[in-house]
Amino acid sequence: MALVKAGVLVLDCAEPEKLAAFYKELLEGEESDATANRVEIKSADGFRIALRRDVNATPPSWPRPENSLQAHLEFVVDDLDAVERRVIGLGGRPLEAKEPSGPLEERGYADPAGHSFTLRRTVPTAPKQG
Repeated sequence: MALVKAGVLVLDCAEPEKLAAFYKELLEGEESDATANRVEIKSADGFRIALRRDVNATPPSWPRPENSLQAHLEFVVDDLDAVERRVIGLGGRPLEAKEPSGPLEERGYADPAGHSFTLRRTVPTAPKQG
């Protein structure tokens, strides 16, 4: 029997209810648990994220070094443009980042509370001809 039943990524923020609304819509998930200081969202594929109230929370300033990247989320998507429109429509914002090299296409964003995350799409490679 496994000792750990499930993992939950927890982000600290000043207003968990507002941030939970962002992730609930982005992940097309549902609120699975809520208290006065914590809201948990579960996506259809079982991914779990919780937003915990910390009135002194300060967002990371990535990519600036003074309050650098602490952690970030990465979401695999099929259509970067469509998901980008959804992120911005929900109050997220794009972050400046270098162009990635290699087979991955990705874009960086911040949620409404400033936590960074990446949307990533694996670019299919054509088989060699001849």
